[in-house]
Amino acid sequence: MRLTDYTDYTLRVLMFCALHPERSVTIAELADSHAVSKNHLMKIVNDLARQGLLQTTRGRGGGLRLLKPATDIRIGDVVRQTETDFRLVECFDKASDSCTLTPNCQLKQVIGNALQNFLSELDKVTLADVTRARTATTGSASINIKALKKTSV
Repeated sequence: MRLTDYTDYTLRVLMFCALHPERSVTIAELADSHAVSKNHLMKIVNDLARQGLLQTTRGRGGGLRLLKPATDIRIGDVVRQTETDFRLVECFDKASDSCTLTPNCQLKQVIGNALQNFLSELDKVTLADVTRARTATTGSASINIKALKKTSV
Protein backbone atom coordinates (compact mmCIF):
# COMPACT_ATOMS: atom_id res chain seq x y z
CA MET A 1 0.00 0.00 0.00
CA ARG A 2 1.18 3.47 -0.75
CA LEU A 3 -0.18 6.71 0.64
CA THR A 4 -0.83 9.55 -1.78
CA ASP A 5 1.40 12.60 -1.93
CA TYR A 6 -1.61 14.56 -0.67
CA THR A 7 -1.64 12.54 2.56
CA ASP A 8 2.14 12.78 2.84
CA TYR A 9 2.07 16.58 2.58
CA THR A 10 -0.93 16.81 4.90
CA LEU A 11 1.03 14.95 7.57
CA ARG A 12 4.06 17.17 6.94
CA VAL A 13 1.98 20.34 7.37
CA LEU A 14 0.59 19.06 10.66
CA MET A 15 4.00 17.93 11.87
CA PHE A 16 5.61 21.26 10.97
CA CYS A 17 2.91 23.11 12.90
CA ALA A 18 3.33 20.75 15.86
CA LEU A 19 7.05 21.45 15.90
CA HIS A 20 6.40 25.21 16.03
CA PRO A 21 3.52 25.64 18.51
CA GLU A 22 4.86 28.97 19.73
CA ARG A 23 4.16 30.79 16.47
CA SER A 24 2.11 30.89 13.31
CA VAL A 25 3.56 29.06 10.32
CA THR A 26 3.19 30.50 6.83
CA ILE A 27 2.35 28.69 3.63
CA ALA A 28 5.46 30.20 2.03
CA GLU A 29 7.57 28.72 4.82
CA LEU A 30 5.96 25.30 4.34
CA ALA A 31 6.40 25.49 0.57
CA ASP A 32 10.09 26.33 0.94
CA SER A 33 10.66 23.71 3.62
CA HIS A 34 9.07 20.86 1.65
CA ALA A 35 9.64 22.03 -1.94
CA VAL A 36 5.91 21.92 -2.67
CA SER A 37 3.89 24.52 -4.56
CA LYS A 38 2.00 27.08 -2.51
CA ASN A 39 -1.17 26.32 -4.47
CA HIS A 40 -1.01 22.65 -3.52
CA LEU A 41 -0.43 23.54 0.11
CA MET A 42 -3.33 26.01 0.08
CA LYS A 43 -5.70 23.17 -0.81
CA ILE A 44 -4.29 21.00 1.99
CA VAL A 45 -4.44 23.82 4.53
CA ASN A 46 -8.03 24.64 3.58
CA ASP A 47 -9.03 20.99 4.03
CA LEU A 48 -7.30 20.83 7.41
CA ALA A 49 -9.04 24.03 8.51
CA ARG A 50 -12.44 22.61 7.44
CA GLN A 51 -11.71 19.47 9.45
CA GLY A 52 -11.01 21.59 12.53
CA LEU A 53 -7.32 20.72 12.74
CA LEU A 54 -5.81 24.08 11.75
CA GLN A 55 -6.58 27.65 12.62
CA THR A 56 -5.78 30.00 9.75
CA THR A 57 -5.28 33.75 9.94
CA ARG A 58 -5.09 35.86 6.79
CA GLY A 59 -3.06 38.95 6.17
CA ARG A 60 0.14 40.38 7.51
CA GLY A 61 1.30 38.47 10.54
CA GLY A 62 -1.10 35.66 9.69
CA GLY A 63 -0.42 32.00 9.23
CA LEU A 64 -1.57 28.71 10.59
CA ARG A 65 -1.50 26.86 13.87
CA LEU A 66 -2.84 23.64 15.21
CA LEU A 67 -6.38 24.10 16.48
CA LYS A 68 -6.16 20.98 18.65
CA PRO A 69 -3.29 19.77 20.80
CA ALA A 70 -0.94 17.43 18.92
CA THR A 71 -1.77 14.75 21.49
CA ASP A 72 -5.41 14.80 20.30
CA ILE A 73 -4.69 14.30 16.59
CA ARG A 74 -4.50 10.62 15.64
CA ILE A 75 -2.54 9.78 12.51
CA GLY A 76 -5.11 7.14 11.55
CA ASP A 77 -7.87 9.75 11.50
CA VAL A 78 -5.80 12.06 9.30
CA VAL A 79 -5.03 9.26 6.84
CA ARG A 80 -8.71 8.27 6.64
CA GLN A 81 -9.67 11.89 5.91
CA THR A 82 -7.07 12.43 3.21
CA GLU A 83 -6.93 9.11 1.37
CA THR A 84 -9.69 8.99 -1.22
CA ASP A 85 -9.49 5.34 -2.17
CA PHE A 86 -8.74 2.33 -0.01
CA ARG A 87 -9.70 0.01 -2.85
CA LEU A 88 -6.45 -1.94 -2.83
CA VAL A 89 -7.62 -4.56 -5.30
CA GLU A 90 -10.35 -4.59 -7.94
CA CYS A 91 -12.71 -6.82 -5.95
CA PHE A 92 -13.04 -4.21 -3.17
CA ASP A 93 -15.47 -2.38 -5.49
CA LYS A 94 -18.46 -4.53 -6.45
CA ALA A 95 -19.39 -2.13 -9.24
CA SER A 96 -16.13 -2.65 -11.12
CA ASP A 97 -15.17 -6.16 -10.00
CA SER A 98 -14.72 -8.31 -13.08
CA CYS A 99 -12.39 -10.88 -11.55
CA THR A 100 -13.55 -14.40 -12.29
CA LEU A 101 -11.94 -15.69 -9.08
CA THR A 102 -14.01 -13.50 -6.75
CA PRO A 103 -16.58 -16.17 -5.75
CA ASN A 104 -13.84 -18.50 -4.47
CA CYS A 105 -11.11 -16.05 -3.51
CA GLN A 106 -10.07 -15.28 0.06
CA LEU A 107 -7.47 -12.69 -0.94
CA LYS A 108 -9.98 -9.86 -0.53
CA GLN A 109 -10.51 -10.82 3.12
CA VAL A 110 -6.77 -11.11 3.77
CA ILE A 111 -6.03 -7.73 2.22
CA GLY A 112 -9.04 -6.19 3.97
CA ASN A 113 -7.75 -7.45 7.32
CA ALA A 114 -4.29 -6.11 6.54
CA LEU A 115 -5.78 -2.69 5.74
CA GLN A 116 -7.72 -2.66 9.01
CA ASN A 117 -4.57 -3.63 10.93
CA PHE A 118 -2.63 -0.88 9.15
CA LEU A 119 -5.22 1.73 10.13
CA SER A 120 -5.45 0.31 13.64
CA GLU A 121 -1.70 0.80 14.09
CA LEU A 122 -1.97 4.39 12.83
CA ASP A 123 -4.79 5.00 15.32
CA LYS A 124 -2.36 4.23 18.15
CA VAL A 125 -0.10 7.12 17.13
CA THR A 126 -0.72 10.82 17.64
CA LEU A 127 0.84 13.83 16.00
CA ALA A 128 2.73 14.41 19.23
CA ASP A 129 4.21 10.90 19.01
CA VAL A 130 5.63 11.44 15.53
CA THR A 131 7.19 14.79 16.41
CA ARG A 132 8.81 13.87 19.71
CA ALA A 133 12.16 12.77 18.24
CA ARG A 134 12.61 16.19 16.65
CA THR A 135 11.58 17.93 19.89
CA ALA A 136 14.27 16.01 21.78
CA THR A 137 16.94 17.63 19.60
CA THR A 138 15.58 21.17 19.96
CA GLY A 139 15.90 21.73 23.67
CA SER A 140 13.32 19.58 25.46
CA ALA A 141 15.61 16.57 25.47
CA SER A 142 15.56 15.95 29.23
CA ILE A 143 11.80 15.37 29.33
CA ASN A 144 11.74 13.11 26.29
CA ILE A 145 14.87 11.17 27.19
CA LYS A 146 13.44 10.43 30.65
CA ALA A 147 10.25 9.18 29.04
CA LEU A 148 12.26 6.99 26.68
CA LYS A 149 14.30 5.53 29.56
CA LYS A 150 11.12 4.61 31.43
CA THR A 151 9.75 2.70 28.46
CA SER A 152 12.99 0.88 27.65
CA VAL A 153 13.65 -0.42 31.20
